[in-house]
Amino acid sequence: MNRTPARSEGAGPFTTRLTWPLTDGRTAVWESRRARKRGLLTVSGPGETAARVRRADPVTIGRLRGLNTVAATAFTAGGALFALGAGVAEYGSHGTTGAWIYFVGGLFFNTGAYACLLQAVNAPRRDGASGTLTGRRWRWWSYEPGRIDWLSTFVLFAGTLVFGVNLLDSLLRGLSARQVDRLVWAPDLVGCALFLISGHLAVVEVCHGRPRVLVHDLGWWIVAVNQLGSVLFLVSALAAYTRPATGSVVNVGIANGATLAGALCFTAAGVIQFFERP
Repeated sequence: MNRTPARSEGAGPFTTRLTWPLTDGRTAVWESRRARKRGLLTVSGPGETAARVRRADPVTIGRLRGLNTVAATAFTAGGALFALGAGVAEYGSHGTTGAWIYFVGGLFFNTGAYACLLQAVNAPRRDGASGTLTGRRWRWWSYEPGRIDWLSTFVLFAGTLVFGVNLLDSLLRGLSARQVDRLVWAPDLVGCALFLISGHLAVVEVCHGRPRVLVHDLGWWIVAVNQLGSVLFLVSALAAYTRPATGSVVNVGIANGATLAGALCFTAAGVIQFFERP
């Protein structure tokens, strides 16, 4: 008897959605983000009007839900603190107050990004024969660059660590223009680039290889708003370059305004993320 072959979707070496036949004649559909975030896959059979949802085991579901809460809370708080820091930098004190607010916000970003990485590390795996999701023993780390979800969250976490260097160095005083560019601006630019790469991978994952608008997909809204925030952070970084000849910043207003707008994007995405849970 001929069986429908498995069909994979994604981009390059990455598989983001897999459809395959089961031995009982039904068809299973696994999606990378849905399995990682919600612990779900779907199974449908001939003549069935709606696909049936299959969930991972309760222990795995509990882990995913807890990690999602940590990540959503951290990104909401981190984005809010960055927005506050931008407001203080633009309208408030010119001392270290704004830099300290940014630094604390960066710690929240570190926490949120690591929680997202843990979600990818501990995501349930698909069982091709039974069409179910199986949990794995808890791990704090893994190395799986062949998985787009792992790579996206790892690059995001790396970006937050690089931002941490930028934020820590911004607390230093008495730096020359060249030192500011090397110790503060350069890590900022690298962090923005890593955020953009992570965001692109997240868009590829949720869109299954072809970037498009998915207005009814909650995951799409989260990654799209986050990516907009990353673009605004990059604009802010470019505007914050200090000219060595004059010691002046390219455009302080744009730097602070873009940081504020980008931070609000991350805050909004963090709030939406509360609803993308098992």
